[in-house]
Amino acid sequence: MEQRIDYYNLAPEAMKIMMEMERYTKTTGLDRKLRELIKIRASQINGCAYCINMHTADARKMGETEQRLYCISAWKECTFYTEAEKAALELTEHITLIPAKRVPDELYKRVREHYDEKQYIDLVLIINQINSWNRISIAMGNIATEK
Repeated sequence: MEQRIDYYNLAPEAMKIMMEMERYTKTTGLDRKLRELIKIRASQINGCAYCINMHTADARKMGETEQRLYCISAWKECTFYTEAEKAALELTEHITLIPAKRVPDELYKRVREHYDEKQYIDLVLIINQINSWNRISIAMGNIATEK
């Protein structure tokens, strides 16, 4: 597959809005490694190799361990993710698969044990942002390339 359309040049205003939201997500008080873990997990669920490749590389640059990167798809069975990270990853899965999973009250309460109202909003926005990027990337034919 090859990139189908030069969407950055053909829809610059739309891409400007996407990049503004991306900038916002980077200003949240949430841990930057957690943001990358969320992006990786959503991208795995969506099958977006381009984004998985990008965000695992970004996470490595931030000092994330290979062990945590390799096991992110099986985070429930691992002891090396914190309870707060696990809550955020579960929220990621539920929002990414919202038609089937929804966000039940029990999950909301568990997430809120670790994150305040503003942080919850920021988590939801980060999750939605990466899901948007995944869909754009897949629809436009972006591919992961070796660096």
